[in-house]
Amino acid sequence: MVAPKQVTERYRKLLKEIKRHRHLYHVLDQPEIPDTAFDELEKELFAIEAQYPEIISPDSPSARVGGEPLPEFKKIPHKVPQWSFNDVFTVEEAIEFGARVMRMLKTYKGPSLVSTKDGPLYVEYFCELKIDGLKVILEYEKGLLKTAATRGNGEVGEDVTHNIKTIRSIPLSLARAVDVIVEGEVWMSEQTLREINAQRKKEGESVFANPRNAAAGSIRQLDPKVAAARKLDSFIYDLARSSEGIPATQAQELQYLRELGFKVNPHHKKAATIEEAITYWKGWQKKKESQDYWVDGIVVKVDQRDLQEQLGYTGKAPRFAVAFKFPAEQVTTVVEDIVLQVGRTGVLTPVAHLRPVLVAGSTVSRATLHNEDEIRRLDVRVGDTVILQKAGDVIPDIVKVLVELRTGKEKPYRWPTCVAECGGDGSIERVPGEAAWRCVARDSFAVRRRVLRHFASKAALNIEGLGESTVDALLEKQLIQNFDDFFTLTEGDLLTLEGFADRSASKLVDSIKKTAKSVQLAKLIIGLSISHVGEETAILLAQTFGTIDDIAAADIAALEAIEGIGPIVASSIYEWCHEKENKKLIERLKKVITIKPEKFPRSDLGKKPFAGKVFVLTGTMAALSRDEAKENIRVLGGSVSSSVSKKTFVVVAGEDPGSKLDKAQELGVAVLTEEAFLNLLQEHKS
Repeated sequence: MVAPKQVTERYRKLLKEIKRHRHLYHVLDQPEIPDTAFDELEKELFAIEAQYPEIISPDSPSARVGGEPLPEFKKIPHKVPQWSFNDVFTVEEAIEFGARVMRMLKTYKGPSLVSTKDGPLYVEYFCELKIDGLKVILEYEKGLLKTAATRGNGEVGEDVTHNIKTIRSIPLSLARAVDVIVEGEVWMSEQTLREINAQRKKEGESVFANPRNAAAGSIRQLDPKVAAARKLDSFIYDLARSSEGIPATQAQELQYLRELGFKVNPHHKKAATIEEAITYWKGWQKKKESQDYWVDGIVVKVDQRDLQEQLGYTGKAPRFAVAFKFPAEQVTTVVEDIVLQVGRTGVLTPVAHLRPVLVAGSTVSRATLHNEDEIRRLDVRVGDTVILQKAGDVIPDIVKVLVELRTGKEKPYRWPTCVAECGGDGSIERVPGEAAWRCVARDSFAVRRRVLRHFASKAALNIEGLGESTVDALLEKQLIQNFDDFFTLTEGDLLTLEGFADRSASKLVDSIKKTAKSVQLAKLIIGLSISHVGEETAILLAQTFGTIDDIAAADIAALEAIEGIGPIVASSIYEWCHEKENKKLIERLKKVITIKPEKFPRSDLGKKPFAGKVFVLTGTMAALSRDEAKENIRVLGGSVSSSVSKKTFVVVAGEDPGSKLDKAQELGVAVLTEEAFLNLLQEHKS
């Protein structure tokens, strides 16, 4: 049936308007009309097509809803070879990439200056986000989408045109009737992934591990209705071929792609030097979590097209571009040994010695296994290949053993019955009610060394110049046995140690004397290495009792009465304070140091705005250090905990927050951004 003229005109107007609104909504993120109004326009268009099928335009939105399932994927030979980028993981490798570019372009002077036929020219770089999705290659003829293919092996890909048509940010027709081949990334948002996984879980199906897998799995469906239902999105970043020619720079190329109607990622930057590109890369390491799509690095290209052509390609990658990858937060490595480490309270911690591996920006060769129960839970063995994680937290963790890679030669770890470092006969015992084991003898050299190191460390008294190696040397020379011995050291004592001269000895003695003049009570308590007493408990004790004598005189009931101190911690403090040797130690310390009371006594806290409120800090803050943030909270009467519970008032989340943020969301605890936290502080200080 031939459509009447007025119907044809209406159809063309609807098609043009729908195309305009689609571009505004899905590409520019600037909708002019509500979704319901847009849906009505499409509904009218589809009704006309249903009545007059011969009227259907090849770029109609009806092409996006998904046709019949395909029996199999067809292969598409790529008209333009598909290269992959070489990866860079360190600053040194990034600098070498820049140096290599300059060498190949025959620099004669200046950090980014090369000689060309037209005279001197600065080499500039262009930085773009590396989206972690599925790469697709799109071909348009006379402005209409002809084919869409996966990368495949670089020479031949799979025809996924039927699925790509369902993605609303990919135009079915371009702004001009041009022949082009473009490349880009198809991705799924974190929010969409959560919704899909929730539904799959409800239906008893396996969930997707991450947005990239979900996007790839959706595009590689034979039934386009699956892809159509999954709210996929795209960014186009490369113009491989155009009948109108290729722009002179990468920056101009992105603008050209926008003009044609493609969605281009808004985050990019021109860099005058490779050092500027490195700064951009480092900046996005902290910001990558702020996007709703996964970003796994920065692509850095020589910006000028003619220089790109001069540099050319290797067998598999361009010489003019490289991927600056973000530090991996999960990697695989091999457990080479499991060794017990004696802590300062005599507790034994199993530590996995690993084949060194780069994770989250640093090389790791050790990971704590926490306790005997954790070894059993993981079933980790010497020789196992494991997944190592360092996300948000400083200490790396083994999160999984890849049992499928076992050869049969792996050795299970046998918990010992005695440990030589524990001193005496090496006897060990399980701590009642806990998963931990400890030395029966508490005065071994290993324990004493860790205790003395801790006392002088930044976490406790922070004696400048008294590092671990110096503490070890003093202990080996028997110049110190206990905490008070630090404050009786002379220059002559220090000169007996290797590496000390008159000046360095005098400097350390002066540093020790300076520390002795003013020791905060809370810092002293931290330094005493009382079992179960960390920074927050030490501050609570100092705030409540005011002096070391009052703490020592408190009974268990008085200790348990403090909000935040339970029966186990209270018993530990009471027992330590009532040991004969510890009583003598406190008296000796009082003679050689001046103990200052806590800055914020508990008697004043009830009047403060944060009284009784527990804060938890996670991630990195730009405006404040972790210690400064804690200090600000305590000034206003609050306390800071290292773990999230139902008693937590609020979690302050900076950049790259760890598992504490997940726990807060699980428990329904309020979360503040750094900006909101700073505003809260300012509000109560003013």
